[in-house]
Amino acid sequence: MKNIVIIGLGALGCAYASKLYLMNPNGLKVIAGGERAKRYQEEGVLINGKRFDFTYVSPQEKCEPADLIVVAVKGYQLAQAVIDMKNHVGNNTIILPLLNGITSEEIIGKEYGMDKLLYAVSFGLTANREGNHIHFTSYGNLAFGEKINLEYSEKVQGVKAIFERAGIPFTIPENMMHSIWWKFMVNVGINQCSAVTGGRYRVFQTVNEAKSLMESAMWEVVRISEKAGIHLNGADIEKWYEILNTLNPDSRTSMLEDIECGRKTEVDMFAATVCEMGEKYGVETPINRTLLNIIKVLEGR
Repeated sequence: MKNIVIIGLGALGCAYASKLYLMNPNGLKVIAGGERAKRYQEEGVLINGKRFDFTYVSPQEKCEPADLIVVAVKGYQLAQAVIDMKNHVGNNTIILPLLNGITSEEIIGKEYGMDKLLYAVSFGLTANREGNHIHFTSYGNLAFGEKINLEYSEKVQGVKAIFERAGIPFTIPENMMHSIWWKFMVNVGINQCSAVTGGRYRVFQTVNEAKSLMESAMWEVVRISEKAGIHLNGADIEKWYEILNTLNPDSRTSMLEDIECGRKTEVDMFAATVCEMGEKYGVETPINRTLLNIIKVLEGR
């Protein structure tokens, strides 16, 4: 794989773009157009104090098909991203979505075919962003693969080789769908509850009432997962606490950062999806319904 494309330069996109750029500056392109591309070109992107001047290509530019496309946009940007990466998708392109939630793969696959997709989710990445300055305290771990990885497919082996060369920490879970649902459960809890309380990780590490609120939202996902055949359980919630207690207490979640910076959040990927699936499977979701309403009010404010 010599031709890698990234779309989305939020914290997640910058984390992996910086690693891939340092591996091979000439082999990485970032899809960005208009004023956004102009701003990036003039100001660069500062990651842990180091300026990165990536190669930017507009969505309209005709390009050689990418070997790998990393999709790192927010959930509400996905529909546009699917359109914007069209000129980079070829017969042998692998698409790796790094979005939160449990629906992005199917959305991309509907347009380009599920045969091009790998599943992925990032764990434990913590960063703070102000403008074009991004500071990482942990790059976390990226889990990726096919739905089931008893043996590694050719696509998985190709991405594995790239990540090893770039020094990107990764795992290839045997059951990728369980990993994706686990991260979804975590985001439904910590991201949303931090957004409504204004609490950084310290609050959820130390305040029992915050933990109780977070767990209540997560248990609604667990009950839905049982109906959906994923079978999360209480041990998966305990697994989250093992990671939570290692995170920088003063760091904030991405959704809290969105609220504090006046940006749109991914609540539709989290609480709204939980409520929709609750209706589908006959599972009550009062906590997520309340979180959805509160976060929508905060967005509107």
